[in-house]
Amino acid sequence: MSDSIHGKLNRLLAELGDTTLVSSRWLRSHGYSSSLVARYVGSGWLVSPARGVYMRNGGHLQWSGVVRSLQVSDQLSIYVGGRFALALQGHEHYLRLGEAGTITLYGTGTPGWLHQLALRERFEYCGKSPFDYSLPLLTSDLSDEKLLEQGLTWYESGSGAGALVSSTPERAIVELCESVADATMVYEVDALIQGMATLRPRRVTHMLRHCKSIKAKRLFLALSERHQHAWLSHVSLEDVDLGRGNRALVPGGRLHPTYLITLPRDLDDHLG
Repeated sequence: MSDSIHGKLNRLLAELGDTTLVSSRWLRSHGYSSSLVARYVGSGWLVSPARGVYMRNGGHLQWSGVVRSLQVSDQLSIYVGGRFALALQGHEHYLRLGEAGTITLYGTGTPGWLHQLALRERFEYCGKSPFDYSLPLLTSDLSDEKLLEQGLTWYESGSGAGALVSSTPERAIVELCESVADATMVYEVDALIQGMATLRPRRVTHMLRHCKSIKAKRLFLALSERHQHAWLSHVSLEDVDLGRGNRALVPGGRLHPTYLITLPRDLDDHLG
């Protein structure tokens, strides 16, 4: 192997570390041709856990490294949100059995190889978020302040993969409300909100003002009112569009008198 090729290999291995993956697109954009990558694979320096993506031989395939690679290496507008973001930040006790192993991703799309990886966890792409923000480019030097403006934060997974971008609890719970489709999910979200006594009212207000989903906002507010958390009295609904008319979320349910959305009649029976 020539010195120049060996030098490129060393730089690549240093970039990869133990948990980072790189796509074929990333390799091409950094001067690694398909034939050179094939040579690295044939020589045992790289392995391909799925078609179109590579990691160093002996590296550790883990979900956090995958998400970090999507965000920082490929610079895709994807982040951890909704149910899994809540699990990351201490609310997994309230999640349905088995759901805590499903990584819920929001953003502009995911690569096909993501769902071919041999991981214990599985990835679920939930589409674009229900907010009107334009997601910033997720570079490793993106400031906390810039992220918090959109209800996002750097989360340290503690697995050696580095920090990744995730929804704050205030954003994640509204995202989860937007995905509710039946009574079973209402029970789950209600149990989650019951345990969310430390939400920040300013962030909640900001999320509600920028959320485009009438259903998500009404459901979040109706369930929050049920549990009478101290933070709720400090949430301002000024400039929050709650729409008009009734929303029949649950067939045969009871209409909430303030937020005009139907909730299951047996909601109290499902609280822990």
